[in-house]
Amino acid sequence: MKKRLAILGSTGSIGTQALGVVDAHPELFDVEILSAHSNADLLIEQSQKYKPNAVVVTNENAYEKVKKALNNTDIKVFSGANALCDVVQWDTVDMVLAAIVGFAGLHSTIAAIDAGKQVAIANKETLVVAGEIVMQKAKEKNILPLPVDSEHSALFQCMIGEHLDSVEKVILTASGGPFLGKKTNFLVNVKKDHALQHPNWVMGAKITIDSATLMNKGLEMIEAKWLFDLQNDQIDVVIHPQSIIHSLVQFKDGSLKAQMGLPDMKLPIQYALAFPQRLNNDFKRFDFKDFPKLNFEQPDYKTFRNLALAKDAMYKGGNATCVLNAANEVVVHGFLQNKVGFLEMNDIIERALNDVAFIEKPTLQDLEETDAATRRLTESLLKGSQLYN
Repeated sequence: MKKRLAILGSTGSIGTQALGVVDAHPELFDVEILSAHSNADLLIEQSQKYKPNAVVVTNENAYEKVKKALNNTDIKVFSGANALCDVVQWDTVDMVLAAIVGFAGLHSTIAAIDAGKQVAIANKETLVVAGEIVMQKAKEKNILPLPVDSEHSALFQCMIGEHLDSVEKVILTASGGPFLGKKTNFLVNVKKDHALQHPNWVMGAKITIDSATLMNKGLEMIEAKWLFDLQNDQIDVVIHPQSIIHSLVQFKDGSLKAQMGLPDMKLPIQYALAFPQRLNNDFKRFDFKDFPKLNFEQPDYKTFRNLALAKDAMYKGGNATCVLNAANEVVVHGFLQNKVGFLEMNDIIERALNDVAFIEKPTLQDLEETDAATRRLTESLLKGSQLYN
């Protein structure tokens, strides 16, 4: 039986690479659902190629274009976030790849889990915002969410066959991004074109900026906490510029297990989609001759304050990580529009964390209200930037 996939965010970096895995293994996968926010042209192209049962356009302004283009096909076309939550629960869906960027991916992921679907999570913000709620729902449905982030896939692979109570800590590796070793006097003048030039990974714009500020690693710490049921002090970060070791697990006897490979997101995507199988592929192989040295160093929490802010929010708990995520999404969008400076992003996020009301045990509705309130506050703070126009 082929595994029938719902690929949410099919026009993004993860979604397009996931379809590449489908292309390489058509005997194993069928595309049942595709979704996009506003990239109508690519969604139309994908729909015509893969002929899914349905497509969902969450930006209603793009709906008519997609609907018209697919009018002469059997493909059902829906619009809006509610439709996305509906289609992931269809009986014809076996696995949902949650690859929508940001808070926008939360409700469809929860809907899939509520319906008992196998979920592969590429949307780290879902677990950052509502990790406790999401993982409790998954536990109730006896679902094991499969991580797609390279670091969490690495941790997952290292823990397979191990007793989780033997884990002493996990170590997430970070490349350091394009500004490794730089100090504040350099970063104050950084523009988006520089920040988008990641040395190792090819990713979407938002995650690339997060990598440049090290916020991405902070978000990954929070994601790891919930995915693997860890305590805050069991999660560490080390800078590893070559991005060959994707993460490590240290066990209570002192031994370490690491998952290694060239930096290529297609591998963790393939691993998640095919789990528990390992599939053949023609991806480039790692060769030690190309990497005679692997380097490691401690993160610079003072210069890259976003990592420290994320760690503090993780320890604080409650809705603090929701505030962190919402503020970060707004400032990154502003930075990509040249409306806020690189270092200003830290200041605005910190202000939001201080000013938005703290809720120790938030409900899903509390988190929705926190997200909305944080975005309003952050937008107003953004207008105070000298670059804003």
